[in-house]
Amino acid sequence: MEQLFITPKTKISELLDAFPELEEVLIEMAPPFKKLKNPVLRKTIARITTIGQAATIANLNVETLVNCLREEAGQSNIEVDNDSNSQFVTKQPEWFSHSNIAEIIDTRDMLNAGEHPVHVVLAAIKKLNEGQILKTIAPFLPAPLIDKASSLGAKHWVNKQSEEFYIIYFSK
Repeated sequence: MEQLFITPKTKISELLDAFPELEEVLIEMAPPFKKLKNPVLRKTIARITTIGQAATIANLNVETLVNCLREEAGQSNIEVDNDSNSQFVTKQPEWFSHSNIAEIIDTRDMLNAGEHPVHVVLAAIKKLNEGQILKTIAPFLPAPLIDKASSLGAKHWVNKQSEEFYIIYFSK
């Protein structure tokens, strides 16, 4: 079997399948990675989250995280294009208004049930009319979801309530 080459685009699930011992390295680097111990989140979120997105979630430098993982796995360091790191809107934008919220999706129940909320949220975003807002509640910063929604032309605002509670507003 060919050895996995660790890059910012490597999925967390691929990384941990190839190098299970790196789970503890991830958890040591950032407390948010403790969620990997939850088998439901491990089966859902870890399958779509890249190392680059995970670095963003944990507020880590992408290059530092990738090279630490590569070193632990016996691979040489690489230079990372930091432009690939996602930028999230965290200040309330001008387009936001509570009165424009058309739908609310709480992803916590879906994740606890082992369901993948990405497709549900993206479908709801696609149904929005101009100016309408989708309010999404999540137990962590859903970087892959925000990246995908942004690639489809949706605007977003991340309103962090706590380490375990994020509200993400999407609009067209």
